[in-house]
Amino acid sequence: MSGWKRLMAGRTQIDFVGRRKRWYTISGVAIAVSVLALALFGLNLGLEFRGGVAVQTENPAGADVAAITDALAEIGQQNAVIQLVNDGEAVRIETPPLDQDGQDDLRRVVAEVTGSQREDLSVEAVEPRFGALLARQAVIALTVFLGAVALFITWRLEWKMALAGLAALAHDIIITTGVYAITRFEVTSATVVALLTILGYSLYDTVVVFDKVTEAAELADKSETYPDVVNRSMNQVLVRSLNTSLTSLLPVGSLLFVGSLLLGAASLQDFALALFVGIATGTYSSIFVAAPLLAEWKKDAEVGRRKPREDRAKTEGYTPRLQTAGPRRPPSGGSQRNRPPRPPRSGR
Repeated sequence: MSGWKRLMAGRTQIDFVGRRKRWYTISGVAIAVSVLALALFGLNLGLEFRGGVAVQTENPAGADVAAITDALAEIGQQNAVIQLVNDGEAVRIETPPLDQDGQDDLRRVVAEVTGSQREDLSVEAVEPRFGALLARQAVIALTVFLGAVALFITWRLEWKMALAGLAALAHDIIITTGVYAITRFEVTSATVVALLTILGYSLYDTVVVFDKVTEAAELADKSETYPDVVNRSMNQVLVRSLNTSLTSLLPVGSLLFVGSLLLGAASLQDFALALFVGIATGTYSSIFVAAPLLAEWKKDAEVGRRKPREDRAKTEGYTPRLQTAGPRRPPSGGSQRNRPPRPPRSGR
């Protein structure tokens, strides 16, 4: 049987637990690169988090970045962030927080250099304290989510599985934020929503894996060890996890690469990148991080607490052998008992 057919049938023989150092090394390198990128570059925070003024308008004059920069230098905003949208058909300009007079000067200069009307300008002003409030709410939401995850897995399964699940979620968060630091994609409120979404996805995949391990451990032979049960369970659930991830990555990838990068829908980038990276890392962490960690922490745990033969047959996919009754042998002395009774003796 080819490797593909074995994968589709759930009959692979991958030693997930025995090769755990290899998986840990891959995750460790990815986490180290992410932390280094965060330390060196930081995150490109959006207007919602850092505060400031954003002006967006059409560009009928076809002004380029240099011309806009020179015009903004007249009002002391030469360090403003300038972005040409749709090949220069529109312009978006972001500046630090300004008072009302500063915003009026900004509108006037932008309208003059782009050739647009002042009433056609779209202006968005965010106070710095609002950005700090939004960042604090995002941290609170993440903390509540992780706490709820730990309580749920502990209640549904056990506390060691909860710790392994939290380790996998931390793995996903660090790598996803590291990708944002490397690519310099803007972190907006949509990014926070996407991050919480992929954490929920990763949690779902991890709970499915742990539930399979728990069921297999209860039906296992006493001669098996817990790492053996984890390996067998992971090989059985591997194809399900890969299929679920691929069906999720394809539409998200189309949003990221086709919608935002090729068609220029920049508003989709923040959301799609977090989803794409998070789903990929979440699948990896559920299989190659959470499961090996659980096997290592429970390597001395007993398995086989219940073994109904029919349930095990359904779980492992084999037909139990049933003992059939053969022909009954007559009991010893049966020929004597089967003789017809003797007629009573006649009295003399």
